Amino acid sequence: MILLSKVSKTLQRHPFHLVDPSPWPFVAAFSAFSCAVGATMYIHAYRQGSFVLSTSFIMLLLTMFVWWRDVIRESTFEGHHTGIVQQGLRYGVLLFIVSEILFFFAFFWAFFHSSLAPTVEIGSIWPPNGITVLNPWEVPFLNTLILLLSGCTVTWAHHAMVSNQRTEGLLGLLFTVILATIFTSLQAFEYNMADFRLSDGIYGSTFYMATGFHGFHVFIGTIFLVVCTIRLFQYQLTQQHHFGFEAAAWYWHFVDVVWLFLFVSIYWWGGS
Repeated sequence: MILLSKVSKTLQRHPFHLVDPSPWPFVAAFSAFSCAVGATMYIHAYRQGSFVLSTSFIMLLLTMFVWWRDVIRESTFEGHHTGIVQQGLRYGVLLFIVSEILFFFAFFWAFFHSSLAPTVEIGSIWPPNGITVLNPWEVPFLNTLILLLSGCTVTWAHHAMVSNQRTEGLLGLLFTVILATIFTSLQAFEYNMADFRLSDGIYGSTFYMATGFHGFHVFIGTIFLVVCTIRLFQYQLTQQHHFGFEAAAWYWHFVDVVWLFLFVSIYWWGGS
């Protein structure tokens, strides 16, 4: 069967990639579902909730690693990513980003639903009584500048790659990863210094759900960029064939734009 599969691929007369059977979609779906269950258990203080969450999250990260490894092998070493396959991947990434926009739209909807018409239960004011909001012009504004600068450095890396300037591309990616790490560190510092928590009513839940999931997306985007940096260093990304980096750049710009909306709506307007 393996020999027949190799022969059929050798005699392939179309530009499409017929992928081999893989267990990773099922494992990824199971890990993501376990993460959701573990997060729910942890939030409601169930026993072993933190264990289920951490174990399933590690399992999800490992699945991402082996799945992306297979995709990189199919693209770089097996030559399956033809022009039409890359076009399909571009459509897929764009649709994924659209779904992410709708994901964050739900959190913004919850925030504005509660802030534009505060109910009697929270004192008919926003922010609610007892909530000491964060100053938007301290750590949040610094993080905004850092993310905007990271958007410039990742664009610099993209233009360098298109111009076949590998060293500048590596520098741009390296600076982007450093800025992303600084952003995540400052976000963790901000959470540690905040006087309210996730359990502190509607303000705490909407604030931490929106900014927390954004921080998770920054973490995933940082991993994405680190992988691209390693691949560029190993000459796996070229002037003509670097869609993996393009997808990472699109994702990073999406993260930048979401943060701008978070800063304006939740930190600035919502805290005034």
